[in-house]
Amino acid sequence: MEYNLNLEYAVLGFIFFGSITGYNFVKYAAVAGLHHRTLAASLKTIQVFSFIAFGLMLMCMSQLSIKTLLVAVVFGMVTFLYAVPLLKRKNLRTFGGIKILVVALVWAGVTVFVPMIADNMRLETDCWITFFQRILIVIVLLLPFEIRDLQFDSIVLKTFPQQLGVKNTKFVGVVLLGIILLLYGFKDEISWFFFTPLCIACLCMAVALLFAKEKQSPYFSSFWVEGIPIIWFVILLGFRHFFL
Repeated sequence: MEYNLNLEYAVLGFIFFGSITGYNFVKYAAVAGLHHRTLAASLKTIQVFSFIAFGLMLMCMSQLSIKTLLVAVVFGMVTFLYAVPLLKRKNLRTFGGIKILVVALVWAGVTVFVPMIADNMRLETDCWITFFQRILIVIVLLLPFEIRDLQFDSIVLKTFPQQLGVKNTKFVGVVLLGIILLLYGFKDEISWFFFTPLCIACLCMAVALLFAKEKQSPYFSSFWVEGIPIIWFVILLGFRHFFL
């Protein structure tokens, strides 16, 4: 929205259905592989839904340019390597300290670079700033999940809470939010129209982060934290409707 991209439905569909496919593959592939004969009804439903999303993703993918496909394939391969063990039964998720960075890199790349390249936009300074901002945003959004999973995660993952403790992890998250807002000031084109919703989104993330704890409501991270990007998007739509 910030760059007024003119995207075809095939690009939007590819990102949407690709995100569903990738998310479900990473989250449920191992479980489905180990228990394929005794899958719960809910997991079978998710599996069928994922196959449908995968098919729709392929349909949209067939309409993308070669340049866009090449970029998308790179992030797709990173997602694959994140979930599937290749070297000594290790995948990217099990390499200590990089789990959250890999996830942030993929989400930032798919939501920033893929649509920009699909619209033949030159990747200038503002684009790279947006990319790095998006990486930091995803990292901050993942911190409440890491705090929640602290009691379950293997020590080899070396997550932020494992390395720094919960209190220091929250402090790091707040610092990252400050960097996100600071980076906006380095853009060539600055507008309160986009900066104000970004500030509100960062405030929501800060509140979520400060209230995050190991024993949290089942819906705290999975619903409220994951819903922050949607709130951000709705605020942007509201600003466009009332102020443009």
